Amino acid sequence: MKTAIVILNWNGASMLRRFLPSVLANTPAALADVIVADNGSSDDSLAMLATDFPAVEVIRLDRNYGFAEGYNQALSRVGEGYDCYLLLNSDVETPEGWLQPMVDYMTAHPEVAACQPKLRAEHTPTHFEYAGAAGGFIDMLGYPYCRGRIFDTVEKDEGQYDTVADVFWATGAALLIRSAVYWAVGGLDGRFFAHQEEIDLCWRLRARGHRIVCVPQSVVYHVGGGTLPKENPRKTFLNFRNNLLLLYKNLPARRLRRVLFIRFWLDALASLVFLMKGEGASFCAVWQGRRAFRQMKPDFKSDRAANLAATTLDPIPEQRPGCLLVAYYLKRRKTFGNL
Repeated sequence: MKTAIVILNWNGASMLRRFLPSVLANTPAALADVIVADNGSSDDSLAMLATDFPAVEVIRLDRNYGFAEGYNQALSRVGEGYDCYLLLNSDVETPEGWLQPMVDYMTAHPEVAACQPKLRAEHTPTHFEYAGAAGGFIDMLGYPYCRGRIFDTVEKDEGQYDTVADVFWATGAALLIRSAVYWAVGGLDGRFFAHQEEIDLCWRLRARGHRIVCVPQSVVYHVGGGTLPKENPRKTFLNFRNNLLLLYKNLPARRLRRVLFIRFWLDALASLVFLMKGEGASFCAVWQGRRAFRQMKPDFKSDRAANLAATTLDPIPEQRPGCLLVAYYLKRRKTFGNL
């Protein structure tokens, strides 16, 4: 099963210098080709790649398309002959043997459309990494969480999630997906620009009956937050806007109105928390995100209709029927195992 590992880079020369060597050293040529797609960088990324990694194939995009559309543009240029794509962040360290378990699992299970490795934090290797941990889930209101991470509680990896598990979404930091399936469901939604676009993609996959799994026998180490720090108001804006967009695109009609009503009040509460913490820019970002959702919503009407028409699995087993906020803050269930 031939794979194209595509690393999307935007002004990440320092990350490429640091982590690309591990990808090249620990990826057998028989398994995959390593390709860097440059998303219109203005730093010395291209010059550095030409000097330090002259053998690496580079795809040059004419501008910054964002994470989602950047990958669509890049993957459309990698050429034919690849059974799978592996979307890999530039700030991921890949140890020896990292790829083989995922490839083996996908080969043995043709019904699996996508998978992810176990993500540990590069800065704290004993713990899971926030962005994907050991596989992603979502609750009834659209709040994402992981095996190994719920909100800001990140668990130590003690082997508690070392079984292969079906998940709702696989992290975009290291996402292995069949190329034919990627294009069949429309790829990543470029209108998201960045953040939660992989959840939207995986929701479309699961609703159509495809399996998504975490293969924890494969382990990588992720820095995370390299482009936008967690507390950046731009990230807050994108997360709130995109979370509402993915709900509108994918949630069945019988639940949508109620969920969006509840989310209005919960988003208002979140904005007040930002305000009380002195984070005025993030307070504004919540409401800017909601306003952008209302403005963009008409553009997604046809996508919603197409997604619902193609749905064959409802409800999705990996979507938690309850409210994660209640479990976490009121019942004090801070870990995935306690849910």
